[in-house]
Amino acid sequence: MLNNKELYKTISNNARKLVEENYTWEKQAKKFFEIFDKLIKEYKTKKVSIIVPAYNEEKTIGNVLEKLNSLDFGLEKEIIVVDDGSTDTTRFVVEKFKNDSLKIISHRMNQGKGAAIKTGIQNSTGDIIAIQDADLEYDPHELKTLIQPIIDKKTFVVYGSRFLKKNPCIYKSYYLGNKFLSFLVSFLFGQKITDSYTCYKLFHKKVFERIDIESQRFEFEAEITCKILKNGFKILELPISYNPRSIQQGKKIKFKDAIIGVLTILKIKFWS
Repeated sequence: MLNNKELYKTISNNARKLVEENYTWEKQAKKFFEIFDKLIKEYKTKKVSIIVPAYNEEKTIGNVLEKLNSLDFGLEKEIIVVDDGSTDTTRFVVEKFKNDSLKIISHRMNQGKGAAIKTGIQNSTGDIIAIQDADLEYDPHELKTLIQPIIDKKTFVVYGSRFLKKNPCIYKSYYLGNKFLSFLVSFLFGQKITDSYTCYKLFHKKVFERIDIESQRFEFEAEITCKILKNGFKILELPISYNPRSIQQGKKIKFKDAIIGVLTILKIKFWS
């Protein structure tokens, strides 16, 4: 992704080259506009890929897909559902929504959220990659606001933060755990992050030219955040709504995932 200054420099260099090659003014102008059009097309954002990792989400994934299908970003859109070895009817529900913009990928066995997202990224074709959970804790309509700074080339990465506006909290332990993990990331990597474990993470595809995902499960959230900051990218956080569900309703992250998250953060900072 080029900013305006870099794009101007690229165009100027190409124009200077034409002059040095003794093109006539008419040919120079014609060739210049050909190069200009090519560069604009190359660096224009054309497509968004929305990755939906899903494991036993038969009750909610239909509503999520309905909302995602209704979104108009002003871009081409693809939705990639990665069924991570579900044992309920998640796959059957998703099949009902199959169309030209929906990809369905299945893991034979449950591998974890990180593995599902990695599969989604590997199969994405968009310039922008967004992550959407299948459980309706997050409102898909807010993706339109989150994606805009990347479309406008103001940043490579946007996080939707649940802590930049007032939202309900069911479990104090989850709240404090996320706060601690976000503090640890902020302290070790030099940028204040309020919600490192948010589902809503959006990236320009160029981020993944420098970052390789290794995590299989929920430690993906810590890994991707740390590696983004370690590679020099800045994360823009914007406020989002949050409708938390209970463990009885299917919430899957556990205390051990927080411990693994801490170890992942320390590993990336000191041993990788």
